[in-house]
Amino acid sequence: MNMRRLAALALAAMMTLTTLAGCGSSGSSSSASESAASGDDSASADSAASIFGEDGVFTVGMECNYPPFNWTQVEGDEYSVALEGAGYAGGYDVVMAMALAEAMGVELQVKKLSWEGLEPAVTSGEIDAIIAGMTATPERKENADFTTPYYESEMVCIVRGDDALASATSLADFSGKNVLGQQNTIYDEIIDQIPDVNHLTPMQSYPLMVMALQNGEADAITAELPVATGVVTSNPDLAIVRFEGDNGFEADTTVSIAVKKGNTQLLEAIQTALDAIDADTRTQWMTDAVSRQPAN
Repeated sequence: MNMRRLAALALAAMMTLTTLAGCGSSGSSSSASESAASGDDSASADSAASIFGEDGVFTVGMECNYPPFNWTQVEGDEYSVALEGAGYAGGYDVVMAMALAEAMGVELQVKKLSWEGLEPAVTSGEIDAIIAGMTATPERKENADFTTPYYESEMVCIVRGDDALASATSLADFSGKNVLGQQNTIYDEIIDQIPDVNHLTPMQSYPLMVMALQNGEADAITAELPVATGVVTSNPDLAIVRFEGDNGFEADTTVSIAVKKGNTQLLEAIQTALDAIDADTRTQWMTDAVSRQPAN
């Protein structure tokens, strides 16, 4: 909660400074300073209204099917947000979205969308932002604007625990193996870095990938470490393969928040709130999300 309050103060300060910069006379600046000192947050409220409308709703899109970043749960708790229809959205991305919404002084709404539907939804205005473990690739930057990364991890593989691959140390150990990734993600793109790999047709969701691994259709699936940690915690028959030095994947494992291309005002507001959340807090939120995620 302390970090959220700091984020709110930082955003309010930014909005107040913007208002002061627009005033020409020293008398106006003095008046604005006195108003800020007395706790008047009308400038912040006006700025929030100009970004989110009079309703003050921050609508965020995510799959709600990609733990520990985001998932769907049956019952609500302090770390979740109700979804339209039924169920609740939970996970690291939800906690991040909650903190940002609180800092900006607006209400949070989460929309459950397919991975392929996220970018069109932010472009059309159906959602304000994507907070869904998305990497800001050059291709995505052509259609959306991104914040700085809010989390960074490493790329690993998940294999069956009783497979010899569980002791693998390099990509070369996966040569000739059936390796599976998620459709339209970096998880699928990096597979071709494995020499002589049998690159399986990617799947739409991560739970389907886990099933394919367990039933023997795939020998390995690609993942970021927090995702793999959550999967293995829920499925003790599986194991994580991590790589050292130059033996692993070359990949951008950062994730960022996306907004509609050209929506500078919203991007700056989110970025200001995000900057107030320190690295230790972000790491702890991920650790907590992994421990809370529902079993697959």
